[in-house]
Amino acid sequence: MQPIQNGPTTTGEDLLRPPENRDYTKHRQRQASPARKLGRTRRQKDRRDFKEDENPEEKARRHKEQELKPLYKELLYTIAHKLGKPASGEVYSDTQLHRYIREGFSMTEAEDISLKEKVKTTEPPVYCLMATVKEAKGILGKDISGFSDPYCLLTILEDEKASRTRRSRPKPHKSIVKDAVSDEEIHQTDIKKQTINPIWNQTFVLEFEDTAGASFHLEMWDKDEEVSLAHKLEEFRTNFHGLKRMIKDAKKDKGEDDFLGIVVLKLQDLHCTEDNWYALEPRTETYPDRGKCHLQLKFIHKERDGTLSAGRSAYVNYCGILQQFVHSHISKQQGNAPWKGELCGEGQTLLELYATQNDLSPFLQDLAKWVAYSKLYQSLEVDSSVLFQQLTSIEYHWHQQELPYQQKQELGDSLHGFLQYGLCLVSKYRDIFPPTQNATRRLHTLLRVLVQICKTRAFQKLNPAQFDLHNEVSEAVEAGTQEWFAIKKGLHQPMTKDLSETLSALSMLIGEVQEDITHNKDVWNSVFSSVVQLDVFTIIYLKLDSLLAGEVKDTLSLLEGQMEQKLANGLFPIYLSLQAIHKDKAYLQKRGKKLQLIDFHEDFRDALPYWLNTAFSTTEDRVERAVQVDQLVPLQTGPVPIKHSSSAVDLVACIQPICKLWEQLSWPDPEEAFMLMVKLTEDVCKIVVTYCRMLKVRVRELSENSDHGSAINMLCVVVNDLEHLRSVLTRLPVQLNWAGLQERTHHVIGESQFHNTLPSQVQHTQGVLNREIRSAVETLGKQLNTDIETYVRSMSTRRRIPSKSTEDAVVPLMRYLEKELQYMNENLVQENFNSLLTPLWTNSVKILYQVATQHQQQEGLVVFCRRLQYTLQCLEQCFHADGNGLPMDTLHNDDYKTLKAHLTLNSLSSQQLIEKYMERKVWEQKVFSGEKYGAVTLLASYRRSDQRLRVEVLNAANLLPMDSNGSSDPFVQLCLEPRHVFAEVELRSTVIKSCDLNPLFDESFEFLVSLEQCQSPGACLVVTVLDHDTLRVDDFEGEAFLALKAIPGIGGGGEGSAETQTDASPAQIRLPLIHPKGCDESLLKLLESRKGEKDVQAFVKKRRQREKQSQEGIQ
Repeated sequence: MQPIQNGPTTTGEDLLRPPENRDYTKHRQRQASPARKLGRTRRQKDRRDFKEDENPEEKARRHKEQELKPLYKELLYTIAHKLGKPASGEVYSDTQLHRYIREGFSMTEAEDISLKEKVKTTEPPVYCLMATVKEAKGILGKDISGFSDPYCLLTILEDEKASRTRRSRPKPHKSIVKDAVSDEEIHQTDIKKQTINPIWNQTFVLEFEDTAGASFHLEMWDKDEEVSLAHKLEEFRTNFHGLKRMIKDAKKDKGEDDFLGIVVLKLQDLHCTEDNWYALEPRTETYPDRGKCHLQLKFIHKERDGTLSAGRSAYVNYCGILQQFVHSHISKQQGNAPWKGELCGEGQTLLELYATQNDLSPFLQDLAKWVAYSKLYQSLEVDSSVLFQQLTSIEYHWHQQELPYQQKQELGDSLHGFLQYGLCLVSKYRDIFPPTQNATRRLHTLLRVLVQICKTRAFQKLNPAQFDLHNEVSEAVEAGTQEWFAIKKGLHQPMTKDLSETLSALSMLIGEVQEDITHNKDVWNSVFSSVVQLDVFTIIYLKLDSLLAGEVKDTLSLLEGQMEQKLANGLFPIYLSLQAIHKDKAYLQKRGKKLQLIDFHEDFRDALPYWLNTAFSTTEDRVERAVQVDQLVPLQTGPVPIKHSSSAVDLVACIQPICKLWEQLSWPDPEEAFMLMVKLTEDVCKIVVTYCRMLKVRVRELSENSDHGSAINMLCVVVNDLEHLRSVLTRLPVQLNWAGLQERTHHVIGESQFHNTLPSQVQHTQGVLNREIRSAVETLGKQLNTDIETYVRSMSTRRRIPSKSTEDAVVPLMRYLEKELQYMNENLVQENFNSLLTPLWTNSVKILYQVATQHQQQEGLVVFCRRLQYTLQCLEQCFHADGNGLPMDTLHNDDYKTLKAHLTLNSLSSQQLIEKYMERKVWEQKVFSGEKYGAVTLLASYRRSDQRLRVEVLNAANLLPMDSNGSSDPFVQLCLEPRHVFAEVELRSTVIKSCDLNPLFDESFEFLVSLEQCQSPGACLVVTVLDHDTLRVDDFEGEAFLALKAIPGIGGGGEGSAETQTDASPAQIRLPLIHPKGCDESLLKLLESRKGEKDVQAFVKKRRQREKQSQEGIQ
């Protein structure tokens, strides 16, 4: 049911225009509309219907008289004749509502009283209840078929009529409506045939005088019509269960309808609008469930006084009231947050009352809100989500209700106008929606509103022309980007034609562009992509690339032939900004179009040498200043010391900008990039060498007036500085990313050329550093070596040997080393300390060896060597320092091994030397292979029970012919060695076998010796085979050495073992005969040097005799 609009309908634009001097414009101002210049605050559109020079006060007065007072009277009339409760649930008194509208319309007390008097003189409206019977469900089936033919009767009864009707009835009756009022006051729906779920969707307007004591009545009846007997019999035949129903029908009056239920609602309990399901109640009969009915109820006015607002339609008035309430609400709102679309309770109640009284449909209400809010959005801070909600409601209502023509036109114009306005905002999104979380959220909502507008069927119907939002937004962004660039260019125009100022202006412009590209990439692009699927970053990047390329080309063309250091310095920030912009091309989605800034570096080629020179000279100056103020003291002491000085740290900081320059330039041309790297590496190496030279000069200056200790301390710091610099230089290839450069240039620079150029520069500089470090370390070590030699020689002086023990003699040297090495460890970094320890250890070993070999006298030699051996052990522990010093591999070098072997032998007694000699002979016997000189076979065992060693000489074989007849007269001597162990054991010999090279002896010998003697070091059985000569000394056939531990019964377990319980079985042993070698043996020489021991000299003489008789080495 469409409402009837009274009077001509207008767009309401004049009505909605507030005066310029309203207070709310001070509270909620937005930025200027797109039609205005960028950067100004957006104000209300200046819709001037009068002369430009009109008095603002007069204009405001006329606005109140013509626009606000009619609306004010409408609201007073609404309050005076309000019907129903508000939907919000909170009920406001008339006084509260009057106070609210008076504040909202800024009416004075006199104006309020005057308008109230006028409203009192107006004609009251006709009160009506608009009732829409939608449908019913689950009603009773009164017919034989189980269905009913339902219809409804509607009316409004006052309590007096209802009670009078009940008193006038002679007996209880189901019907109230039919008997209470005349037929003219009863409204009847259509009859729905054969259903228990009827659908009507019929609307009726019921007039009443007052809500007090009045009730809305709806009775539902089943229509019964006269039918033939044949038809009833047919129903009975097909539906036996209808017999009871049929009998009941026979009792009632002919053609009487059946009662289905009733709904009674008191008007004073109803809200302005109701939309509910109501249960059908019984009158006299009670059924468990009579079903329910769906009703929509609304209180409206008919014949409302038309003099209140000069004949304007209710829709236009509603728009004006709504906008005035919103303005008032926003002006009172605290803070800067945009309005979220919610009014206070009084405002919502008044809007609801006015809309229902004038029968404004929800569609028209939402339309009015959209029109009002969309206009407010252009002047005040209104949240875009409010618009989105209204669009959703309009889309819902579009197919539910048909709009009048003028409202359709208004909706179409509003949607299209807001689209254009939104696109204007989008074109200036940089300024209106800055890259903050709150602003981007508003941009996101605005774009959603634009998308929703294009999706609504209302827009598609009312704007049949094709409208591609994606293209429109793209064009708006591109146009806005060009306008933004032009504005920024104008802001950064140079004031003069000076080239430096021109470059500065260009640098600031490029900085603005770089920042804008970053914001689009990181912030705005995600907003546009998610809502309108538009890659805004690509659009603005391509546009700014084109605009910026032209600007850069025009500016740099002015520098041709005029390049100098000052201009080159001004170009460097421009290059860096363009470099950053160029790197952002990686985020482009479409790469079809060639970028105009792709080869921008070519325009800066002439400035490149100036940039390198600036970096080198600046770094060199900083290094020189750093050395001049350096006092060559450790930078930090304590638990975590920093042992180099301040200049070393400053040097690293000074070199870092050169490395950063390479990263900043990122020169695209591979061949030129390689040459650039060569130059940068060369500059770094030059600075390092210069630093070494300046540091040497500085340490000389500071050492001139310093004591010896301070000079040593400064020298330690210098060594640490050089070592720190060497580590920095080692990391240079990584810092400059040589590997990445080699990969980039492999197609133009060969691998050999690459390695012969860059690494050679660093290696040469490292060589210089290494030489300087070695020189400084050697200077430190010279004094230490001299002192160590002095202590060693003093410790080993012959006259002091008996006066001091070995431990006491070493103490002075170890105290000195502990003190000096601790000092060096505290003042040198670990690398330099280790480099000092290595030569110091080597020299110490050489000093000990020199001292040990310079004394040839035998008196006190053993004690002397033992003292040196102990000294060597102490030095080894000192330099190793439990793993914190030199590693064992470094300590145990060849010189150390030679010295240790020498001292070990010379520290042994003569008996120990003989034992070692016999052990060596046993080892030679074991490793000797073949029977070159023959062999001897023995059968040997040891009986522990009686401590007897039994040796049976079985035979000899393959002996050498020693006589002229080609034969020999052999015999075997058995001797137990060493003699100092077996001093009481005599030499044993077999019988002589004449002329026999393979003699058979079969002779047994027993030696009474203890097990302890047999198990002593070097204990062995020496078997000597001789050729008997009568007139001359017996000839030497050969000898063999058998370790006694190898004889059964000797090498077994201890007491309690099997061998102690029973004597071991003899073992047959075949021993090859050997001859001693003619070379000089160290053990014999050492024994030979001990002239004072007769037994030793006899042993040496015997062994020397055997060496003379030996045929080893004779061809």
